[in-house]
Amino acid sequence: MKSAEIIMLPVKDRQKAKEFYLKLGFRLIMEAPDEHGDTWIQVGLPDGNTTIALAGFAGLIFETDNIDNEIEALKKKGIDVGKIDNTPWGRFAWLKDIDGNGLCLHQKQGG
Repeated sequence: MKSAEIIMLPVKDRQKAKEFYLKLGFRLIMEAPDEHGDTWIQVGLPDGNTTIALAGFAGLIFETDNIDNEIEALKKKGIDVGKIDNTPWGRFAWLKDIDGNGLCLHQKQGG
């Protein structure tokens, strides 16, 4: 894992939350329908690398250059990782920490 790429914050109303974060000085990175019928809204600070997703649940998404190698290394350590989802935004695989917090690996397209 290279860096914490996206922090997923649970919000009640994604559009109102987006308005709030834009007023704080964040910029809109992406707004698009997701596979669950909701809208994926991602915001970030102008000079920052880590972004925030306004979501229905909490989670952390970590960037990796090679998701297959990362999963193999985690499994060798006894850590269960879910299946890889291939999307237009890259490849994702979810896992949980010992307290049930959602963690996700993300390999960007072309990576």
